[in-house]
Amino acid sequence: SLLLVLLAMWLFWNGRYGWGLAAAWAMTFLDTVDGKLARVTLQSSRFGNIFDHGIDLIHPPFWWWAWIVGLPAAGWAIQNPSPVLAAIVVGYVVQRLEEGAFIAWFCMDMHTWKRFDSRFRLITARRNPNLVILTVSALAGRPDVGIVAVAAWTLISMLIHAVRLAQAALDRRHGPLRSWLAS
Repeated sequence: SLLLVLLAMWLFWNGRYGWGLAAAWAMTFLDTVDGKLARVTLQSSRFGNIFDHGIDLIHPPFWWWAWIVGLPAAGWAIQNPSPVLAAIVVGYVVQRLEEGAFIAWFCMDMHTWKRFDSRFRLITARRNPNLVILTVSALAGRPDVGIVAVAAWTLISMLIHAVRLAQAALDRRHGPLRSWLAS
């Protein structure tokens, strides 16, 4: 997976979005199966688990940064890319902090609290939904619009998570939170 992460980043950096997306989607597919395969074949290890999750946690903002850098090479540019990148990076980090706070405060994963949260996890601004946005924009010939859409979706997702944290805090006044999956 790491080689595909680096390859996708390099391709994005150079404005080669089609090939970069192919590498990114291949990495995403392999990331989905590699841990499961390791466990099934009894080849899993603590290092492998940390390595895999570490890559998953760290690489997305670097991909989006490389996407922005590659825009001029692809014939596109964003007038002022700094706010776009800042929105993506800050939104990404804040969302991870929101998820961690939910676990710390309520002893459950944010995305298992209510049915809405489980469904929202499927589309929240993470690697795969953002790749869908970027793939559609690249196919439409507008990679610049795609990265701006990723920035906007990241901020919207961050705000939704903040609202869910506040709602959970209010609900907890009536007793411990309970996952809809436990019903």
